[in-house]
Amino acid sequence: MEVKHKRRELNEENINWIQNEAKTGEILNGTVKNIKPFGAFVEVENGVTGLLHIEDISVSRIKSPEERFTVGQNIKVMIKSIDKEQNRIELTHKELLGTWEENITDYKEGEKVEGIVKEVEKQKNGIFIELKPNLVGLAEYKEGYGYGQKVKVYIKRIIKEKKKIKLLIVS
Repeated sequence: MEVKHKRRELNEENINWIQNEAKTGEILNGTVKNIKPFGAFVEVENGVTGLLHIEDISVSRIKSPEERFTVGQNIKVMIKSIDKEQNRIELTHKELLGTWEENITDYKEGEKVEGIVKEVEKQKNGIFIELKPNLVGLAEYKEGYGYGQKVKVYIKRIIKEKKKIKLLIVS
């Protein structure tokens, strides 16, 4: 039996806001109302709920929106797109987490920091480690590490012109 997501009916005030006031790129406060495997539904101004796709939550790959949000949580979002024919808005969150250049200023070559394993490459070429939600580095492959595991890493090299961080897992 297929269960369809029931879309909440929009009132005249909701439609007016989407049609005339909402602007792409606008930053809004929102409340997470529902979480699905593909994203989160976030209520913003005038009771309008927009979809925050999983790929718009973080630069780091995540398996579920529940890794970042909980129902009822207040978050900042930005309007990514507006569909005036369907009266829908798409939201994004990752652009609000700082740029690579802003986030890298907290790190220096030669220091040890904590991170979270986000992906182990299939050919065992390396392990992607999230240092911050918008900052990921690549560590040399090491046996026994898996998704979501907290690790301590040594920052071998920061290559600013390529926006890359080379890491070494130390624990």
